[in-house]
Amino acid sequence: MTKRDPFKYFKTSPEIIRLAVMMYVRFPLSLRNVEDLLHERGIDVSHEAVRFWWHRFGPMFASEIRQKRAERMRSWPQWRWHLDEIFVKINGERHYLWRAVDHEGEVLESFVTKTRDRKAALKFMRKSMKRYGRPEVIVTDRLRSYGAALREIGAADRQKTGRWLNNRAENSHLPFRRSERAMQRFRRMRSLQMFAAVHASVFNQFNSERSLSSRANFKQNRAAALDEWRQLCAA
Repeated sequence: MTKRDPFKYFKTSPEIIRLAVMMYVRFPLSLRNVEDLLHERGIDVSHEAVRFWWHRFGPMFASEIRQKRAERMRSWPQWRWHLDEIFVKINGERHYLWRAVDHEGEVLESFVTKTRDRKAALKFMRKSMKRYGRPEVIVTDRLRSYGAALREIGAADRQKTGRWLNNRAENSHLPFRRSERAMQRFRRMRSLQMFAAVHASVFNQFNSERSLSSRANFKQNRAAALDEWRQLCAA
């Protein structure tokens, strides 16, 4: 069975659509910033077109990236996860963005809730473990909701807390915060959930620990990540 081409009825080439979506999600740019950058490259599109492409293709690209990574990660034992939550305001109302990060800095799951109680933590953990399996160690802060949720799923002995142990998760929030400021925050919970999930997948695709590799290896990995991106949703 042949794969359906998602770009079939679009006049704009898939290369331009992928470039626009990548620029908007990967970098802290507004829709109008992306429009201006594309214009400098001789591509005349409006910011509303970029918005439509982002809503249409962003989740598709993220889903393909996430599926490939989940299949690969489930074949290896999960060593350590770092869990953390940050608050995000939507129309002046506080919501919470939960994130799970592995020991290498890859964002595994992003989940938005209105509360940060035991029920919200439990739902977030079950969703993450269903996709990636159970880790050997779960590093959290001292929020009691984590302990209550872990006791319910029978993993309380795997929890570790400490003052500096969860820096990996804390640092993973920084790229999202920069994008949040560029977008002038969010107006709907659904929009926040979609952007957080897509942003996490794109971050994983292009994230490379520069300090842990030579310049030659970094350039090779960056080129490979960009080549994989250009093949997303290819017919």
